[in-house]
Amino acid sequence: MKFFAKKQGAPSKLRQFAGLQVAERLDATPGAVRMPIDGIQFYHHDDFLDAAQCERLMAMIDASRRPSTLLATHAEPGFRTSESCDMDRWSPDVRPIDEGIAQLLGIDPLKGETMQGQRYAPGQHFRAHHDYFHEGEAYWKDMQKVGGQRTWTAMIYLNDVVEGGATWFPQAGIKVSPKRGLLLAWNNMRADGGPNTLTIHEGMPVVSGVKYIVTKWFREENWIR
Repeated sequence: MKFFAKKQGAPSKLRQFAGLQVAERLDATPGAVRMPIDGIQFYHHDDFLDAAQCERLMAMIDASRRPSTLLATHAEPGFRTSESCDMDRWSPDVRPIDEGIAQLLGIDPLKGETMQGQRYAPGQHFRAHHDYFHEGEAYWKDMQKVGGQRTWTAMIYLNDVVEGGATWFPQAGIKVSPKRGLLLAWNNMRADGGPNTLTIHEGMPVVSGVKYIVTKWFREENWIR
């Protein structure tokens, strides 16, 4: 999912509508706060998960973690050094959270990918990347079969981190430090429904402690068939 490919994607009325619909929902939701930054729809919600929920998810990540992978034609060594796992969306400890994220954004749960757990030990990172798909890459035909383009991303920090591990959006000027229960949500598309390069972001290296997060991506069409 590196961002140097030539063809990122064309504008889309469907994705444009998704941006407007979710923003309207979040703007009317107590606790959801929009960051006043031109060119990007970006929200945060404190204490979306409580301590017990975070602890259970962290234990699941520890039990199932494996080296993180990349969806990219040319993968650079050391580009993503964290560990990840797929969360069982039907687990009684996961399903309420998974569906709660969809409800928060007002998106049909069928459009949501499997939630991913991620763990960053000291020194681990994820270099600057984007969540949307390049329509010029070889993987795009396969992505079209399972819901098409990614629209919104929701990410939740499961713990505080002693030092480091911030999520940095260099082109948008956003840097967020991990805080237990904090949810971030952003639209990967521009106002016209085309991919938004302002959403390029980096999981900065953890200096001290371990960072745990869960991430959920939504597609323009149904991901679950």
